[in-house]
Amino acid sequence: MIEVINMVRNPPSLKLRQSASQQSSKKEHKRETHNKKATNTRPKKVEDTGGLIYPGGDTAFKALLSARFCSAIWSHISDCDETYNYWEPTHYLVFGKGLQTWEYSPEFGLRSYTYLLVHAIPAFIYHKLLQPNPLLIFYFIRCLLGLLCSFAEVFFYKAVCREFGVHVGRLCLAFQIFSAGMFISSTAFLPSSWAMYGFASACAAWWQQKYALAVFMTALGSLLGWPFAALLGIPIAIDMIIMKKLYQDFIQWSVISAVVILGPMVMIDTNYFGKLVIAPWNIVKYNIFGGGGPNLYGTEPFSFYITNGFLNFNIVWILALLSPVLLILSHFFVPAKSKSTLMLPHSVSLLPFFLWLGVFCFQPHKEERFLFPVYPMVCLAGAVSVDVIQKLCFRILFLLRSIKIFKIPRGTHYLESTLVVMVGIITLSSLLGISRIFSLYRNYHAPFDLMMELNHFPAEGKLVNTNSVNVCLGKDWHRYPSSFFLPNTKWNIRFIQSEFKGILPAPYSENENGTTIIHKHFNDQNQEETSLYFDVNKCHFLLDLDLERESDLEPRYSKKRDKWTVIKSLPFLNVEKSNPIFRAFYIPFLSDRYIHYSNFSLLQATRIGKFM
Repeated sequence: MIEVINMVRNPPSLKLRQSASQQSSKKEHKRETHNKKATNTRPKKVEDTGGLIYPGGDTAFKALLSARFCSAIWSHISDCDETYNYWEPTHYLVFGKGLQTWEYSPEFGLRSYTYLLVHAIPAFIYHKLLQPNPLLIFYFIRCLLGLLCSFAEVFFYKAVCREFGVHVGRLCLAFQIFSAGMFISSTAFLPSSWAMYGFASACAAWWQQKYALAVFMTALGSLLGWPFAALLGIPIAIDMIIMKKLYQDFIQWSVISAVVILGPMVMIDTNYFGKLVIAPWNIVKYNIFGGGGPNLYGTEPFSFYITNGFLNFNIVWILALLSPVLLILSHFFVPAKSKSTLMLPHSVSLLPFFLWLGVFCFQPHKEERFLFPVYPMVCLAGAVSVDVIQKLCFRILFLLRSIKIFKIPRGTHYLESTLVVMVGIITLSSLLGISRIFSLYRNYHAPFDLMMELNHFPAEGKLVNTNSVNVCLGKDWHRYPSSFFLPNTKWNIRFIQSEFKGILPAPYSENENGTTIIHKHFNDQNQEETSLYFDVNKCHFLLDLDLERESDLEPRYSKKRDKWTVIKSLPFLNVEKSNPIFRAFYIPFLSDRYIHYSNFSLLQATRIGKFM
């Protein structure tokens, strides 16, 4: 996709150069004439059009896919909800064994097996055809998520170029590729990531006036993914119903989307739960209209998302938050004869981001993943802000020229005079993004690498006489990456008692109707269930982080050499003893001075020799 920039310049009015894709059908002949003047050759994938270089759709896709595959390989699991509510049930669907949370109990039915099957079916086919190690299936699913995200993002990018201009488009693309937020969310096995794919696609369709597709993708992200993401569809509904008067189309496609998506979901989930279950309604009812509510799982201050947004998007986050202010300044101080968007005003296009932020900032229970659906919009709002800053800077330079303090040649475009602003912001945000990504890998990836060590035991012929191997987790249960890291189905995950007093997952029943069984050990009040604890003396392996403190329930297992042998230890961030800034961003030669690592160890019971 290569579009040609309108080269007609008007410095007094600071007229914007727009991509050819922003011309209406009535100006088609004018655009074709301009294209012929700009070049006599066939457009290339990346083309220099009057000094403005931007990637075409295929180039953008390759860049995005490369970044997403890096995420699939190197990103850790930042939320235990991803492990226990999605990876574990998927492991059960593929291998017939896994951990079940109370949300999947037929008594509550808050989660959908349909969403899991979208991931489990390709994994099951891969498993049956090639019989790979379960670990390879884990990364196979992650790569599929990265591929899906790349498709959604490139669709989003092309629509941004069309609606906001290719300059905003290339800025947005740069922010997408290098931001830590997109790195984390793009391959996370979470409904909020699925909602992000759906909303990015819905926005792309919306800005191209493909309203049927916009409604369907909003419904797909909300019903199959996360029901609360329907909030993001409100601006689309406002455009269709109030601005465009498309009442019939909105109702028609809303009904069609609900029937096409929700119908099969209810049938599949009812079959798995053994009774009628509408999972999207159940989760909304639990969180808003009744049940224990989300606050049982912790609350955070109002500033949580502000801080988290900066960690994941650095200066882009600040620019995104300032975009309304900057757009108002641009309206009053940067005269322009033509609007800078094709179809909708900025206030409508960016409304989903601020609507989402406004609602979720006031919720007591806050989690990083709750902002995933609007991450592409953060990149867009940041890009719009950079474009406005460049215009404002050029306006100042133009005024200085009028009083002969600064010289600007006539016919100079604002992008030429403010190139240093764009390059500086992209460079700084990219460096901070890479710094954050590297810091996350360096500080938190140890559990992945330690669990991989377990695969050496069957490969090297160890534990050959053991029919069942127990890998135990204590206080670090929330850092466990999933059963896909276990060598085979003879290996079990067990929980030993710690200071944690909430409810933990339990193994799925291995009966054929395991998903339909209602267990007495589940509750929706996050109350501890002691029957789920395993005897530590029966553990073969133990995963434990030594934070250099202990209690009766959380001893320093690695120091008990008579009972445990350290197989491997890796450094893991000790948050309490580390500087907040240097643990958040990796700074060469400085970070190691201000952060402290503890030993995360994979321990083997000394009695294990009896089973070899």
